[in-house]
Amino acid sequence: CNFTNLHCDPTHFISANPNFCISALSRYTQWDFIALVEKHGIAYHEKTLGQLFCDNSSRDIVAMLKAECDTANVSIVTDAGISEVSHTEGRFRVKAERGLFGCESLVIATGGLSIPKMGASDFGYRLARQFGLNVLPTRAGLVPFTFSGAVHELTSRLSGVSIPAAVSARDAHFAEGLLFTHRGLSGPAPLQVSSYWRPGDSIDIDLLPTIDAEQFLTTAKSAHPRQRLRSVLLEVLPKALVAELQSLLWPDIADTPLAEVATARLGEIANALHNWQLKPAATEGYRTAEVTLAGIDTDEVSSKTMQCHKQPGLFCIGEVLDVTGHLGGFNFQWAWASGVAAGNVV
Repeated sequence: CNFTNLHCDPTHFISANPNFCISALSRYTQWDFIALVEKHGIAYHEKTLGQLFCDNSSRDIVAMLKAECDTANVSIVTDAGISEVSHTEGRFRVKAERGLFGCESLVIATGGLSIPKMGASDFGYRLARQFGLNVLPTRAGLVPFTFSGAVHELTSRLSGVSIPAAVSARDAHFAEGLLFTHRGLSGPAPLQVSSYWRPGDSIDIDLLPTIDAEQFLTTAKSAHPRQRLRSVLLEVLPKALVAELQSLLWPDIADTPLAEVATARLGEIANALHNWQLKPAATEGYRTAEVTLAGIDTDEVSSKTMQCHKQPGLFCIGEVLDVTGHLGGFNFQWAWASGVAAGNVV
């Protein structure tokens, strides 16, 4: 349960209006949520890049939230499918399987379309449209890439191999882990880039993000002239990946001693290692996506209260809005911050 991130700030969020999230995030910060976690005595730790995880499990956070609800005398009703929502004479009327509910303030906190097997649906977007709100076209984010043809065969053969890498698409660049799968590419770096990628785009992979590959190879040539390229690369890359790259990028010098490989050719190989370009066929879509990009247009909502301009009393928070965080606890922090912004005024 990655409940927030130490480095949470507006630069880690994607939206048609990148300024929208600033107000809520500044008024309920990661430190506020951490204080709540500590108040309830929940043990946690930093995993990597500021990501905070419970030492035990998400049950601790759920129990904490439930306890806070109990303190505020909140009633939680589950398994109550909603068939109709209307608004008359300043009140909302919600017809559900568990009865009829009335209220002056109604908060849409239904999330997005990601992972439908967990209950995700388009209910929030349909409800927003019912009240005249603009909903921007959604797409899957933080989602693995899939490939076709020879690249798909290559990733299948490498399934399970993971490396630190830097992955880029458009203006986005993330240096984290990369995992080859039987369908394509996953791991933190590809997932992050997927939120910026568009169909038809290529992605660039730096297989040695912390090493100057050209200097590494030329130094190896000088120090160990009888070594093969394969042997040198095995020092920094997994055996299976080196074998695939050799077959793909330098089959003609597979068994040639480094002393006999031109320095210019080593430079070309170094460039290929730093700029391996692949074109995904698609992503795995909402089925495995961790978030839904876009959603209810933030122009429809107050950044201070999350209340809809066109429909007083109607509020939108969390993922259903066109605010999407990077991987690493940012989307949870947006849920907490936007929830508090609405909760202070409903």
